[in-house]
Amino acid sequence: MNPKIPLNDKGLTYSSYLKVKELISLQNPLSTPVAHDELLFIVIHQVYELWFKLTIFELKSLIANLDQDNVNQSFHNLKRVSEIFKVLVQQLDILETMTPTDFNKFRDNLNPASGFQSLQFRELEIISGANVADYERFATLEPEWMSNLSQLATAGNLPQSFKNFLLKRKLISDQSHENILAGLLEIYRNPKHQQVQSLCEALIGYDEQLSLWRFRHVQMVERMIGMKKGTGGSLGVSYLAQTLSKRFFPELWELRTHLSNN
Repeated sequence: MNPKIPLNDKGLTYSSYLKVKELISLQNPLSTPVAHDELLFIVIHQVYELWFKLTIFELKSLIANLDQDNVNQSFHNLKRVSEIFKVLVQQLDILETMTPTDFNKFRDNLNPASGFQSLQFRELEIISGANVADYERFATLEPEWMSNLSQLATAGNLPQSFKNFLLKRKLISDQSHENILAGLLEIYRNPKHQQVQSLCEALIGYDEQLSLWRFRHVQMVERMIGMKKGTGGSLGVSYLAQTLSKRFFPELWELRTHLSNN
């Protein structure tokens, strides 16, 4: 007889710790008869929300580490977020195994819900430096948005923490665009600032990965619905395409134009 594996004093198991029973009960297709790909659609988006939760957690930790001048731990946060975004992009490959025909078998059941209502992604953007006023036109989709996002905006964001970090290190003397750009040029030209330069590259890498995810998301949406309006009355691809120009660290991008071999 095989001996039973003893539980700890809490009776904790893999399933109870991860709430597996509750977790796998949360996928409830609305189509009748159930469309085969609706489960895929639900799972992918629920997993996105879990990754968004972890990303927000890491970005808040990153801000705290920058505020405390803890550069090494900041690199750790950025590395983890970088790996998460690689997964976020790869998940779109799984979603694209669904054809537009299969999507249309259950798409109408999604109204008036919309991906625009992902509060966590909006929180991620606010923490990354987006202006909360940019989302006022979508407030009717999810009324609780604006109060939650406005409160979050008052807590500071990643670009602001980065500028404060540069100020504390006396690498800039004020937060004007010209002064920040001049300070960054000195950081990139002077080898003694190598650690800070590496931090700058990690931050622009995050900005780039967020843009890459937006681009792949736009491509996926157009592949599924073309130029039709999104569920919930959103503008669909035409709106999403406008977000591709967002940059949370504009000085780090502009810096490239001014660098030379001299």
